[in-house]
Amino acid sequence: MKKFLIIVSTVFLLGSCSIFGPVPEFSQGMTERKFLRQNKEAVLSALDGTSKTYRVNRGENFYVLATFEDGKLIKLEERETFPAWMDNRPVESDGFRMNF
Repeated sequence: MKKFLIIVSTVFLLGSCSIFGPVPEFSQGMTERKFLRQNKEAVLSALDGTSKTYRVNRGENFYVLATFEDGKLIKLEERETFPAWMDNRPVESDGFRMNF
């Protein structure tokens, strides 16, 4: 009986430790409400009928686009941002940038 009690208490303790483990940041089918609670810095990026797209910045170089349809996460994309000065430079006819 003593061994059974030790085994049951050990299983209970190990099971309770998994509750306090890391929460997955994104998961397929995640609700929009849970996503917004976990990502307070998320901003609405696009509205298209029943779908909404939120943008979450990941430092200076990356951001995540999360698309929800009917309140469920359906699409997740990670993109890299490019410096604004790269877009303002003229492009030559052969596709290479001109150096000034």
